[in-house]
Amino acid sequence: MKLLDKLPLVPLFFIAILLGLAPFGSQPHLLEKLGMLFSAELSRPIDIFDLFLHGTPALLLFLKLFSLVIKPRDTQV
Repeated sequence: MKLLDKLPLVPLFFIAILLGLAPFGSQPHLLEKLGMLFSAELSRPIDIFDLFLHGTPALLLFLKLFSLVIKPRDTQV
């Protein structure tokens, strides 16, 4: 959790958007690889690596936002 807390939110957001939507000319790799995963066609190592590469920033962003929501707030009485 310490490493996740150190990640800056705004750059992580832009990295997740850029890698999630790349390439911009055709269907994004992330959507293509997720479709392959759900249809059980994701078997080549390059496709698995591609899913990992394009999906990791989005997963980190989700975990960062989730940790910000559930983080206990310091309240002073």
